[in-house]
Amino acid sequence: MSSNKKQALLREASHQVIAGGSAGLVEICLMHPLDVVKTRFQLQTGTSDPNSYRSLGHCFRTIFGSEGVYGFYKGILPPILAETPKRAVKFLTFEQYKKALSLTSMSPGLALSVAGLGSGLTEAVVVNPFEVVKVRLQANRDGFKEQPSTFAQARLIIRADGFGLRGLNKGLTATLGRHGVFNMIYFGFYFNVKDAIPASQDPRLEFLRKFAIGLASGTISSCVNIPFDVAKSRIQGPQPVPGEIKYRSCFQSMALVYREEGYLALYKGLVPKIMRLGPGGAVMLLVYEYVSGWLQKNW
Repeated sequence: MSSNKKQALLREASHQVIAGGSAGLVEICLMHPLDVVKTRFQLQTGTSDPNSYRSLGHCFRTIFGSEGVYGFYKGILPPILAETPKRAVKFLTFEQYKKALSLTSMSPGLALSVAGLGSGLTEAVVVNPFEVVKVRLQANRDGFKEQPSTFAQARLIIRADGFGLRGLNKGLTATLGRHGVFNMIYFGFYFNVKDAIPASQDPRLEFLRKFAIGLASGTISSCVNIPFDVAKSRIQGPQPVPGEIKYRSCFQSMALVYREEGYLALYKGLVPKIMRLGPGGAVMLLVYEYVSGWLQKNW
């Protein structure tokens, strides 16, 4: 391979990494409070617990009243530490899978969805240890200053259960399902619909067109993948009875939630999830496209 071709490939990959990392950082800083609320709802096993949140508004008021404004940012450091490499991996691998699949006989529309699935599975492997730490921190209802730090929580998990599927990689199958399904629909829907709807010459209308499609793709993806998200939270969060592992694996956890709490329990946390990943999904794609476009023109 010639040096010019190598430089072009490195330049392209660096653009994807920087644009993807920027997209992730902006999204997490704007939307993290809704992720905390979503996780709290998913960890609830029933309404008999006197500490149960009765509604979205009640959850916001309770967290603010007992834990302060910082309570909404519990567990933010793991996603921030993970978000740049996570989103960089998401967009970089999506572009590479898309390029590889363009060489096959697969239809362009299907290739976009398969590339999204591949990027989601790759992203899940990178992000899962950070998710384990984040969920443990978000489950903690103590005041912000009273809970262990991110690194102290990680050390506690490693000391107790190590790095494997009982420790920092707990719930990996559920995370693979969550990210694989989400990215498959997210990228497939966004790029297929964006290509089908004509672009506008007006920059403001073009921004709104892309934002609306991104909002729809993030919302639909969130609705489809949330059972995996609930299972992941139950597996990675504190177990109902200390010392007894109730939620062991992805599909076992889904079946258990369905049997004990009903079908709707598999959609716990859906409203805050949509509130976060609907607009958050649009923000990510827009930041990625605009940063990528700026880098191509200026670097």
